Amino acid sequence: MIIAATPLVLASTGELVVEKSGVLNLGVEGMMIMGAVVGFIVAVESGTPVAGFVVAALAGALLALIFGFLTQVLLSNQVATGLALTLFGLGLAALMGQTYTGIRPPQTTRLDIPEVSNFPILGDMLFSYDWIVYFALALVGAVWWFLNHTRPGLVLRAVGENHDAAHALGYRVITIRLAAIAFGGACAGMGGAYLSLVRVPNWSEGMTAGIGWIALAIVVFASWKPGRVIIGAWLFGGVTILQINIQAANLNILAIAAIVLALVTVVMIAFNLRTKSRQGWIRVAFLGALALLGWAMALTWPDFRLDSAYLSMTPYLTTIVVLVAISGDRTRAALNAPASLGRVFHASN
Repeated sequence: MIIAATPLVLASTGELVVEKSGVLNLGVEGMMIMGAVVGFIVAVESGTPVAGFVVAALAGALLALIFGFLTQVLLSNQVATGLALTLFGLGLAALMGQTYTGIRPPQTTRLDIPEVSNFPILGDMLFSYDWIVYFALALVGAVWWFLNHTRPGLVLRAVGENHDAAHALGYRVITIRLAAIAFGGACAGMGGAYLSLVRVPNWSEGMTAGIGWIALAIVVFASWKPGRVIIGAWLFGGVTILQINIQAANLNILAIAAIVLALVTVVMIAFNLRTKSRQGWIRVAFLGALALLGWAMALTWPDFRLDSAYLSMTPYLTTIVVLVAISGDRTRAALNAPASLGRVFHASN
């Protein structure tokens, strides 16, 4: 689960910073696939995975800056440009990776701490991963600190909330947004490189398979708060691994669906304990009832099975269910989203 969630943590954290600056970049999928192919090529040719991650971050940042130039300087539509960026990245990555299919990259070494990594149970749970996993977690903490406890972070949030007021105070809105866009691209590129170098140590065309879109959904799920990004990434990463294990073990899908709904219900309860929304508790009750119904059906039909193609839909269906549940309270969603998100800024306005 941790390994499956790490690309989502990296890409979602970068996109969160971008959206906090008031920019909506839908090109996360394209930047991730470019990071995947560039990082793979560099790691194979150099024999050093670290070089692959670094160059993948640079490739993602460069692709993101193309988006930034088009949207912030030429004032193109952010939604259309982001979609075009995804299509461009998918096509270019397929072209670049044609001759690298079937090649194994050099192994990314795990973080091995003497005496600690070999500790029973906890050693495997907490200290058996590669350095990128811990880097991603540290990055979330650094972004939280930057946004909430530093002056540049406050300025970035101000730009995202009201770019006209920030410009009137003398802040360079376009420069700040371009920096945020480049950071988001670098994070997405590293997330893509993690896919091709660690999670699936191989290159195949279209290997991101919609992970970039799930990363976008996690930002909304997290209510634009860095700490919740980890929870969202672990939830969707867990669902991804769960459906793979279901296919391998040929388990009863009704029972698994009930478990997934129960997990989503627990997450919704955690959110509503803070918001105390009446509509939220209604949604919690509805999801809980569905979970109980699924479990009752699983007991009634213990041999019920589904084709693997349907099971592969599970992470995306879970994304839809969670987003619908979260966005039901439109007032709260509007209050959490940056006020200038997606709006065009021009200094002459």
